[in-house]
Amino acid sequence: MYRRTLRVLDRPGLASKHSVNRPPTPDEEDVSEDFEKDELTLREIINIKLVESGEKENLMELVRDRLVESGWKDEMRIACREHVKKKGRKNVTVDELIRVITPKGRASVPDYVKEELLNRIQNFIVSAAL
Repeated sequence: MYRRTLRVLDRPGLASKHSVNRPPTPDEEDVSEDFEKDELTLREIINIKLVESGEKENLMELVRDRLVESGWKDEMRIACREHVKKKGRKNVTVDELIRVITPKGRASVPDYVKEELLNRIQNFIVSAAL
């Protein structure tokens, strides 16, 4: 067995070929960085708790209702139609429409909707003792 290994190592290219696919041994710094990446952020923990409790779905429904009540949804529909009309129906893709309308949509969400959502999330965090 030992001689066979030596013969393989004596052949040019064979010994290095086997070690090419082997990943390098990680340094201690690399291991600690990977460990830190595995830890959840506070935002991720809150999101997990919201999903597990079903509160996230309740909050999504609340936001949908408030945006419809405020007329935001109609404004976005009109903005989409105007963009399509301006560019031509066949010249607009869904991706382009999303790219153009998203900043307008985010900027035009009424402050009272944002405040209500924030208050509900804060109350959830307090009640869940996070």
